[in-house]
Amino acid sequence: MSSAICVIVNPHAGGTGTSDRGTEVREALAEAGVEAEIRPMAPGRSPEDAAREALAAAFDTIVAAGGDGTVSGVANAVLHAGGGARLGLLPFGTFNFFARGLSLPLDPAGAAACLRDGATRGVAVGTVNGRVFLNNMSLGLYPSILDNREDVYARWGRSRAAAYWSVLTTLTGMHRPMRLTLDTDGTRERMVTPLVFVAASAYQLDAYSLQGADAVREGRLALFAARKARAADLVRSAVALARGRAREGEEFDMRTGRAFEIHPHKARVLVARDGEREHMATPLRVAFSERPIEVIVPRPA
Repeated sequence: MSSAICVIVNPHAGGTGTSDRGTEVREALAEAGVEAEIRPMAPGRSPEDAAREALAAAFDTIVAAGGDGTVSGVANAVLHAGGGARLGLLPFGTFNFFARGLSLPLDPAGAAACLRDGATRGVAVGTVNGRVFLNNMSLGLYPSILDNREDVYARWGRSRAAAYWSVLTTLTGMHRPMRLTLDTDGTRERMVTPLVFVAASAYQLDAYSLQGADAVREGRLALFAARKARAADLVRSAVALARGRAREGEEFDMRTGRAFEIHPHKARVLVARDGEREHMATPLRVAFSERPIEVIVPRPA
C-alpha cells in the first residue's frame, strides 16, 4: 500500500453512470497533490463492501466519491471499524445534503483540496438498529416507492417518466396505512400513518422549510408521520413538501427526541436509509450514534 488514503468511487452517483468518474477523481486529486488509491466500485458490490475491504487493507482515510447513498454506506463501515479511521468526501451526487451541511466544496477540485488542507471533526450520525443514516430514514410509503422504482427501471430503463410512474403505481396500489407504536424518549403512543420519516440532517430540513432543524442541531432527531392516507392527499402533501409549504398539523405530525423506538407490529419491515433500501427486524431503534465519525471538513477561517 503506497498511501493511507483510499477513494471509493461510485460511477453511477448523480444518475450519470459515466465511465469518466474515475478520471475526474484522479485529475482532481492530482491537481490538489493528494496521493491516494482509487477503487471504483465493482458490479454487485456496495459502497460499504468496498470501504470494509479498504479498512481491512489498513487504509486509515476512506473517501466516498459519490452521493449521499454512497457516503452513507462508507460511513457505516467507518463507524463500525472502531477508532482511528477517517471519512473524506468527494461529492458527486444529486443533492449532497451531508456535504452541504458540513460546508464542503461541491466541485471536485475544491473537495480534493479540502482532503489535503482540511481539519478533522467528530460528527454524530443517525443510526437505525445500528445502521448509519446521514440524512434520513423512513418506512412505509417511501421505501415501497423505491422498491417499485427498481422494478420499473429493470423493465423499462431509467428515466424521469419511469420514476414518476413508479410513484403513481405505488400510490394507487398501496395497502392500508401502518398501525404502529412509537416510543419517544420513553413516552409511548399509537399511530396510524402511511409514512414515517426520521431526519438527522438540519441542512435537509432547512432546505425543505421543515420544522425540526433546531432540534437536530441540539442533538435530537425529528420524526415526521404523514397524517393522510388517501393517494390524492399524499400527492398534494408531496407537492407542498417540494414547494417548501408542508406544515405540521396539516400534512404531518412531528415529534423530536433523542431516541425513538418504532414498533410496526411486523417482524420485519422495508426501511430506506438515505435512499438505499433494506429489510430490518423490528422494533426499529433510532438514535444518534454513541460515537461520532471523524470527518475531514474545511478548516475554520
